[in-house]
Amino acid sequence: MRIKYLLVASLISSLFISCHKNAVTGRTGLSLIAESELISMSMTEYDKFLKENKTLPASDPRVEMVRRLGTGIQKSVEKYYADKGLSKQLEGFAWEFNVVEDPVVNAWCMPGGKVVVYTGILPVTQDEKSLAVVMGHEIAHAVAQHGNERMSQGVAAQLGGAVLSVALSTKPQLVHDLFLQSYGIGSQLGMLKYSRTHESEADKMGIIFAAMAGYDPRAAISFWERMSAQGGEKPPVLLSTHPHDEKRINDLRGFMKDALPYYEASVKK
Repeated sequence: MRIKYLLVASLISSLFISCHKNAVTGRTGLSLIAESELISMSMTEYDKFLKENKTLPASDPRVEMVRRLGTGIQKSVEKYYADKGLSKQLEGFAWEFNVVEDPVVNAWCMPGGKVVVYTGILPVTQDEKSLAVVMGHEIAHAVAQHGNERMSQGVAAQLGGAVLSVALSTKPQLVHDLFLQSYGIGSQLGMLKYSRTHESEADKMGIIFAAMAGYDPRAAISFWERMSAQGGEKPPVLLSTHPHDEKRINDLRGFMKDALPYYEASVKK
């Protein structure tokens, strides 16, 4: 009975958790989980992932490239959010950029700016501007709190909307799995698909962040065309959660009018 009352109380209190506003689209999303709690979880999960996988050393040229791109995009994100008066949404971020030796075509960003790029995606990105688009896209999911929305949906469906602290005490393994699934971590897990709205927002935000960092956003079109060609019996992990139809390409072309001015401004500096 005590657990039951805790769950009910948690559900009621969760309704008062403030919404977050998307910095690019203005869309407001309701989260049942405080982002600070997810950032705290990510600190532990990120370190655990790096220890359990073959993380490349800082001296590796691929790591140097990813960290150079990542730092540039980080600065773009922070400036964009500051200009919008939304810097508070980035509180608690402690950015990290790493590369793991893994043939899986994947990349992700945990809450708090914890980024991992798999070596398997590098032959598909082919160049720095395409990798910047990928990293911008994944970072966009994190700063827009899309994973929070997905995880909130999973907690609501399976635990009746319990806040994270109660969910962890009652179903810790379930919460752990939902966290990994929500952020696309680990190819062995079934991914929770981002909605079309989330994907569209991440596409638009990602190319803006890449453009601000000095990378041509038009690389996104050729990259997703190459990703589509990677399909088959075992498509890349990214394709299991990221739609790659013609509409996406057309949408990206439409987003260029918003992203190209940032790119043009960056190359003039």
